[in-house]
Amino acid sequence: MKNTRYKIQYYIGVPDLFSIINASLGFLSIIMILKGGLAVACQFMLLAIIFDSIDGWIARRIKRRDDEGFGKNVDSLSDIISFGVAPALLIYSITSFRYINILVSLLIVTCGILRLSRFNVITDIKSDKFIGLPIPVMAAIVSSIYLSSIFNEHTILLIVTLTSLIMISSIEYPKIKAKNGAIVVILLILTILKLKIFAMILFLMLIAYIAIPFILIIKRDTK
Repeated sequence: MKNTRYKIQYYIGVPDLFSIINASLGFLSIIMILKGGLAVACQFMLLAIIFDSIDGWIARRIKRRDDEGFGKNVDSLSDIISFGVAPALLIYSITSFRYINILVSLLIVTCGILRLSRFNVITDIKSDKFIGLPIPVMAAIVSSIYLSSIFNEHTILLIVTLTSLIMISSIEYPKIKAKNGAIVVILLILTILKLKIFAMILFLMLIAYIAIPFILIIKRDTK
C-alpha cells in the first residue's frame, strides 16, 4: 500500500494556493521583463506581495500546523521567484553599468536565498520581529523606484545593494500589524494602478521602515 505521505494532498493547504499564486505572479513578472514590459512586471511583483501577505494571514487565522515544514518551504520558494529573481532581473534590465549591474543582481538573489533559508531555520522561534529586512521589501523597493521614475542608475544600484545586505543582517524589524497591513495593501493597489505619486509614497514609506532600527540605535546612543 502506498504511503499517504507521498501524496501531495497530504501536505497542501489553502495558504499554499496563495503562495503558488505569488510564485505565478513572480514568473509572469519575469516573462514581462524579458518582453520589455517593465511597468507590468512591477505590477505583477506588487500583486505577488499582496498574495504573499494573504497566505500568511490565512495560515494564522486557521491556526495551521506545519510540522513537516511544507508550507514554509512553498512560501519561501515562491518568495525567491517573486522577490529575489524578478527584482534582480529588473535591476539588470534598467541599469547599464557593465558587470556592476550583474554583480548587484546576483547579490539580490544570493541575499534573498540566504535570508529565506535563515527564516526557515529560525521560523519556530516566536517573535514580533523579523531578523533582517523581509524579502518582499526588495520587490516593493525596486518596483516603486521604477514606477516613480525619478532615480538615476547610481542611486538605484546603491539602494538595492544596501537593501540586499540589510536582508541578511541580524537587525530586527517590527512585524506589520493587521490594521497597518491593510493600509500597505491599499497603497500597493494604488501603486499597481500606475499612479506615480503613490509609487513615490510607497518608496518613502519603505525607506522609513528600513530606517526604523537605525533611528532607534541613534536615539539610544544619544541618551
